[in-house]
Amino acid sequence: MADPKGFLTTGREVARTRPAEERVKDWNEVYVPGSLLPIISKQAGRCMDCGIPFCHNGCPLGNLIPEWNDYAYREDWTAASERLHATNNFPEFTGRLCPAPCESACVLAINQPAVTIKNVEVSIIDKAWDSGDVTPQPPERLSGKTVAVIGSGPAGLAAAQQLTRAGHTVAVYERADRIGGLLRYGIPEFKMEKSHINRRIEQMRAEGTKFRTEIEIGRDIDAAKLRKRYDAVVIAAGATVSRDLPVPGRELNGIHFAMEYLPLSNKVQEGDLTVSPISAEGKHVVVIGGGDTGADCVGTAHRQGALSVTQLEIMPKPGEERAAHQPWPTFPMLYKVTSAHEEGGERVYSVSTTHFEGDEDGNVQSLNLIEVEFKGGKLEQKPGTERKIPAQLVTLAMGFTGTDQENGLVEQFGLELDERGNIARDADFATNVPGVYVAGDAGRGQSLIVWAIAEGRSAARGVDRMLTGASDLPAPIRPTDRALTV
Repeated sequence: MADPKGFLTTGREVARTRPAEERVKDWNEVYVPGSLLPIISKQAGRCMDCGIPFCHNGCPLGNLIPEWNDYAYREDWTAASERLHATNNFPEFTGRLCPAPCESACVLAINQPAVTIKNVEVSIIDKAWDSGDVTPQPPERLSGKTVAVIGSGPAGLAAAQQLTRAGHTVAVYERADRIGGLLRYGIPEFKMEKSHINRRIEQMRAEGTKFRTEIEIGRDIDAAKLRKRYDAVVIAAGATVSRDLPVPGRELNGIHFAMEYLPLSNKVQEGDLTVSPISAEGKHVVVIGGGDTGADCVGTAHRQGALSVTQLEIMPKPGEERAAHQPWPTFPMLYKVTSAHEEGGERVYSVSTTHFEGDEDGNVQSLNLIEVEFKGGKLEQKPGTERKIPAQLVTLAMGFTGTDQENGLVEQFGLELDERGNIARDADFATNVPGVYVAGDAGRGQSLIVWAIAEGRSAARGVDRMLTGASDLPAPIRPTDRALTV
């Protein structure tokens, strides 16, 4: 235990953010650079090194949180980095993007603010990069086996890195023009600057992983032909089919899926575009969906110069404290104020969109909504609560329904789907097609980045064992494992 009295003497302190009026003028990360390092050792000292560290239950990666907290407290950054990387290929991604179910499961959180696990994690990895502790780890010998990974999001990259380090020759296929999947084009720059992805890609290249961009399996290469070229295939194509809103007026111009809107703003930051073709500048913006993707749309609209931003959520407003039916150590539904919400805009709960209205040119101008409530487990509209709000740009951020089937990948492989429309797999993450495995949201459904990385690592073990007869690679989860809930 680093500091036996740390949790008694030190209060929770998190990373400082730059003033909202300053950061909305740029696309840099919202945090004050270097603000964590002076405070993080004491924050790590709040960890109680519990006899049963429930933070492990909250995190599917099985991160060795008390161990690297102890090293961070002692400022042994090299040892902390080694312990961090023992279970997580990309802690700089999770430390910035994960909603931290580990903190919800922290024992200290029973009656005090949790340990700042995310902040400690990101401090360790940023220090490791600055100190040169993150280096390529090429395999000592090659197996002679080849693996294709379809998709370069966190699941695909984790599987690729694990299999490359195991000695297999791995090629990652990505349909976009750059590697990273939703990390690249779904996450705004102000949440994670893409330099973090770029240096990981360079590390993986130095280890031997090959990358093939602008190739969509199913359209550009027949999936069955790809299978014949490789000893194994890992499908990590994500759950990219956005949930639609089939109400009158949906066809109007100016109504877009979040994953149509967000990638274009990222392409501006990459230098591919001068101005986004879908911009919030000078418009009243409505974001439908109250999750993290919706918050990303809110922050993006602020930076593009929206006149107003309104975020709609069909569910009731969550409480600011744990509800009795969501006891520790489960992940609670709490009222969450992200950096994007701090920057302005209105959040409206318990409402449903009834229809859109447009002008004579077919452009959306307003959105009509009605208040709703749950009665007897059913969602009912409340008569007399209808109202209209201005909307010249609407983004749909209501989640995803499954992996893309229109590109032919599922059909060409001959894959079976489960009852939820995800690609079915067995205990080793193998599909019904010999040699073809699935990891991440394509098999699990929409989930968190920590689950994606855990799936990639676990699927890699299944592939390695199939190719060589045995495997020393870790498998932190099973396909049937789910988040700790009531």
